[in-house]
Amino acid sequence: MSGRKLLLTGATGYIGGSVLARLQASSNSAIRELSISALVRKQSEADVLRGMGVSPILFRDFDHSELLKKVASEHDIVIHTAVSYHPGSAKALILGLAERQRTSTQAVHYIHTSGTSNLGDYPITKKYLHPEGRIFSDKEEIYPYLKERESFEPYLQRTSDVAVVETGEETGMKTYILMCPTIYGVGSGAFNKLSIQVPLMMRKAIESGVAQYAGEDSGVWDHVHIDDLVDLYEIVLGKALAGEAIGFGRQGFYFNGAGRHSWLEVAQGIGQAGYEAGAFTTPTPVSITLKEAGEKWHGGDAQLAELGFASRSMTSSDRSRDLGWKPTKTEEDWNRSIEEEFQIVYQESKRSRDQKSGFSY
Repeated sequence: MSGRKLLLTGATGYIGGSVLARLQASSNSAIRELSISALVRKQSEADVLRGMGVSPILFRDFDHSELLKKVASEHDIVIHTAVSYHPGSAKALILGLAERQRTSTQAVHYIHTSGTSNLGDYPITKKYLHPEGRIFSDKEEIYPYLKERESFEPYLQRTSDVAVVETGEETGMKTYILMCPTIYGVGSGAFNKLSIQVPLMMRKAIESGVAQYAGEDSGVWDHVHIDDLVDLYEIVLGKALAGEAIGFGRQGFYFNGAGRHSWLEVAQGIGQAGYEAGAFTTPTPVSITLKEAGEKWHGGDAQLAELGFASRSMTSSDRSRDLGWKPTKTEEDWNRSIEEEFQIVYQESKRSRDQKSGFSY
């Protein structure tokens, strides 16, 4: 055994659960030999994880900074997948790792999960627009771009990324940020099997009886299958454990887009899947206002709705591919996933409706 300890947040979630499954099945012996702990809120979740060979740590929430710092100080690696919009938790975990580094003979590492909405513009409100066709490479100077955007347009996920880089530099910690686009595919974790963006659009479409998209049809994003994404987590972790010289801190942003879609195309795919399933009377999606999108998809937050469901955020995963990352899923997989995930979401909605009406299977 290596004696190294890894702390995973979000083990009961979509990304974290899939990362955990991959790490436990890894062909890399250094990864398989890690002792893995996971932060969880419920005893029932802790019991399941313990049965999987994971050491559960019960906690209240991510505002409990002192606990996060203490727990991180007892580990050599932290992979934070649970929440990307919480700079305080990221900072606490890095500070805890810094304490670990002061008493450890082995290098410690922090791997953070973020999203490419940080790079998105505002094609509906026009308050910030990219030049036509703008594609970001992860080999660019991403940190200064994020820092500048933050100076006039605070956005908590972007705030978190800036905090990760700056806290890492202040403490001498190596930090790595995996900035994810739309993630699709059924996850391999023991708990949550579906992503957020597209399934959320599906649920709200089912409630409304028609597929919907925000504004016009100018929003364009990248996507990645969950299996390809966890490949990258495994690669970054493996190279960090091996002491390889890979980019960290300001050079530690790793994009992972493997395909591209417009938000209108997503709505059209949902519309067709819903029409074929009998959920909609028409396959044609309808445009809704940004205010409506915010209310439906983000609790009234129009900024999140525009950045997350209507922006232009296109990337090139050059640094990730230089590590040897080779996504295998195709556009056919992407298109098929919309049909498959709609069926899952639709069946869930019917069960929920039946339970509310008193019908049981």
